[in-house]
Amino acid sequence: MFKFNPFKMEQEFKLYSQKVKELKSRPPDSTLLILYGLYKQSTEGDIKSNRPGFFDQKGRAKWDAWNKYKGMPKDTAMNRYILKVKSLIK
Repeated sequence: MFKFNPFKMEQEFKLYSQKVKELKSRPPDSTLLILYGLYKQSTEGDIKSNRPGFFDQKGRAKWDAWNKYKGMPKDTAMNRYILKVKSLIK
């Protein structure tokens, strides 16, 4: 039977947080936003700030990417982040 080990998950998450910085090529912006949203949900939980104004398009995109995962448990967000980075490494 599978036993969830949060400590092991956090170690693997930290490892893949570093590996993403070592990718040979820069992923598309859409992929970077997915990674950003999952990373922020994993490390900080639900977003608590207001959505940036119209003239801050980059801030709005990042806010939307994080807000997309609102309510997602930390361990689920970490697991999705790890899987996404693994898919980029292959």
